[in-house]
Amino acid sequence: MTDLRSDTVTRPTPEMRRAMAEAEVGDDVFGEDPTVRRLEEAVAALLGKEAALFVPSGVMGNQIAVKLHTRPGDEVIVAERSHIYHYESGAPGLISGVQLRPVGDATGILTPADLGAVRGAHDWEPRTRLVCLENTINKASGRVYPLDVLRETAGAARAAGLALHLDGARLWNAAVATGTPEADYAAPFDTVSVCLSKGLGAPVGSVLAGTAEMMRAARRVRKLLGGGMRQAGVLAAAGLLALDHRPRLADDHRRARRFAEALEATGAFRVAAPETNIVLFDPLREPAEAAMARLEAEGVRTVPFGPTTLRATFHRDVDDAALDRALAAVGRLYG
Repeated sequence: MTDLRSDTVTRPTPEMRRAMAEAEVGDDVFGEDPTVRRLEEAVAALLGKEAALFVPSGVMGNQIAVKLHTRPGDEVIVAERSHIYHYESGAPGLISGVQLRPVGDATGILTPADLGAVRGAHDWEPRTRLVCLENTINKASGRVYPLDVLRETAGAARAAGLALHLDGARLWNAAVATGTPEADYAAPFDTVSVCLSKGLGAPVGSVLAGTAEMMRAARRVRKLLGGGMRQAGVLAAAGLLALDHRPRLADDHRRARRFAEALEATGAFRVAAPETNIVLFDPLREPAEAAMARLEAEGVRTVPFGPTTLRATFHRDVDDAALDRALAAVGRLYG
């Protein structure tokens, strides 16, 4: 079975398992786990930030950031296509008491014009406090946020007095696809979250980065959300090795392009050309659920991504042989 449902289905390598078993550990709630500290320092350096905090999940990293930057009753501007808006279970309202203002179009890329008027001058308006951007953009076929547009939009937000958070769950993919250092993408933002358990292959964990003062506050929010872990170096050890796997993401991007080309060549799908590791495609001759079931019966697992769209995501557990099997299945079904 070639599992293309998500890059979260990756399994830790034998090397990661050995590192986890042998990790030097301590109580991280007391700040005493040396492996966690090494991971946090490494990610902070990669992102050009003063400090970082290891958290169990990307959702927790994003939600800690939202809580740090806002107060109850505030407004957060997000792209309509954003993960925070679609896939975090309404957490901003529940945890931080804020409302989201989704804006923008199907590209998921916000320009200064999309930010609109900053609200809060009148008692009946929410106070706009925060802009959250995403790179790469999951719901736009893993699109890379163009650096020049990102800087312009962040600059407009800053000029309006707004805080900035980057959901960089797949920031590694953007950096590899463009050759742009992660720190360049992270520079305009107060906080940045990155994921270790997607294409990099770690079993658990994300990291939130920002100023040292902000990460001290983030540590408290992590605790109140139940994310304070003890001997977390067992997990952080895998995360440290995952960072070394960043260059191989280029293989995922190459395989995604080959898969997209094969789908398009059949004439049976409308395909969004992938920029990184995500392929979104719409079956033209049958319902999406029927196409998904047929592909799975032939050994290719995908996932629904809306009423008419399927998603295939390439990752470290899909090698060239697995890709070839998937291409053969597409050929049998639609060739």
